[in-house]
Amino acid sequence: MANPTATFETSLGSFQAEIFVDQMPITGGNFVRLVKEGFYDGLHFHRVIENFMCQFGCPHSRDPMSPRAGTGDSPHGAIPDEHPANAQITNDVGTLSMANAGPNTGSSQFFINTKHNAYLDFFSPGQSKHPVFGKITQGMDVVHQIESVPTDGRDRPRTPVQMIKVTIQD
Repeated sequence: MANPTATFETSLGSFQAEIFVDQMPITGGNFVRLVKEGFYDGLHFHRVIENFMCQFGCPHSRDPMSPRAGTGDSPHGAIPDEHPANAQITNDVGTLSMANAGPNTGSSQFFINTKHNAYLDFFSPGQSKHPVFGKITQGMDVVHQIESVPTDGRDRPRTPVQMIKVTIQD
């Protein structure tokens, strides 16, 4: 059975990603569940760092100027870290990775790598690492537009970039 495809419709255009539920069933499944619930619709990218990543998925980012943007979680809480031996996927350009604040704190926030960030790969005891659960298959040019928006001193886009809608095709 093929992995699902997510379509991300943003205020700057659309892109698609394969979600690796076959290799990352907890992390990928969490993302798919949130998409099907409409959790991501209307949120904004709250952290953008050129030549690094674009971060998204905080419920407080519905208001892009909220000082709490970047601090919220899924209504379902945290998920366990997922680092299966057969799915050591690197944080390469165009991959989707679970954001977290330490071990077992992943929830709804994720980032899109815009460069190869190998130092974020895999889990080491006592260190927070970021499991890769998807890869952009179309529209990386849109991701680069998002990555290039001017930001304030806290890496927040000066002109908000909204996620209008995210859909899943199984």
